[in-house]
Amino acid sequence: MTSLTVSAPYGTAAPALADTTTAKVRTASAGESVLTLDKEPTTLTELRREAQKAYKSIEDANRALVARQKKFGTVEKALAAKLESLQQATAELNKMRKPLSDLASSMYQDPSLDGLSPFFRAGNGTETLRRIADLDHIVAGRNNVLGDAVKLLERQQRLAEEAQELRAASLLQEAQLSAQVAALRKRSSSLVRSLTKALIKLGVKISSKGAGGCDPTRIGQAEQYPNGLLPQTILCPLPQAGEELRADAAIAFADLNIAYKKRFGTSMCISDSYRSLSEQQSIYYRRPGFAATPGKSNHGLGLAVDLCGGVQNFRSVQFNWLEANSKRYGWIHPDWSYHSPFEPWHWEYDPQLGAKL
Repeated sequence: MTSLTVSAPYGTAAPALADTTTAKVRTASAGESVLTLDKEPTTLTELRREAQKAYKSIEDANRALVARQKKFGTVEKALAAKLESLQQATAELNKMRKPLSDLASSMYQDPSLDGLSPFFRAGNGTETLRRIADLDHIVAGRNNVLGDAVKLLERQQRLAEEAQELRAASLLQEAQLSAQVAALRKRSSSLVRSLTKALIKLGVKISSKGAGGCDPTRIGQAEQYPNGLLPQTILCPLPQAGEELRADAAIAFADLNIAYKKRFGTSMCISDSYRSLSEQQSIYYRRPGFAATPGKSNHGLGLAVDLCGGVQNFRSVQFNWLEANSKRYGWIHPDWSYHSPFEPWHWEYDPQLGAKL
């Protein structure tokens, strides 16, 4: 890949691109993407790639955050259900305990009963033994009920502690992921700013309002619009004034243009780039058989250019050089353009090929 040099006016020599730290994405043990520092990018294509990686890492981290929140929500509901069941069991236990507690209390606290004497005022020994056995049963039952209540209380406390620990761990993980998303967002924005500055130094006329069109993290938005109806905010200017493509194609073209200029001493000549639907219709009727059906052209997707300056001549030195080198930047001369119809000037950016660079 050719090292990036930049220039002020279109077609002149240029100083080297300022150092910009790049990064790569690795997968952490917890499943989220993490951005780790690597080397410094030396081309526009590398800057574009790293910005897109950082943006994808943001999406991955957000998905991990949502998954963790969902997982914790399920566990939290289960714990809440257990605590509710324990509360219901405690209420039932209290109902069972009350008659025994009331009876024992009346036996020990009512002055009119004079302690245990009511059990021994009348009757034979057998009756007395029976009453003593009843008293033992009452006391034992009361103790059992109290013991069960203590166990329930301990279990409630244990579950409450588990819920608190789980919540604390979840909040910590959420905070860590949120911090990671913020760092990735900052990283992505920094890369996009560096990329925009590099394009401006190459002579690309990017206004403050139109800078978003050169943001490679927004190409997903471009894909949502119909052919030929891409808004201006989605399109990125090319070095040649008046020409534009969608961000990834424009960045790759600018990078390819650096290598072309190094070889031939001049920038590539562009005769056409993005075509709106109305422009496609006009060309289709003016040049029947030499233009795609309106709404079907790659020009309308912001992914194609028509070139001049020698490239339009089949098997010229410029054409042959571009044919041999363009794929290194994601650009191709499609098979159909060799014969049906024959268009040596037509070149297209392949997003799938570009994504592999």
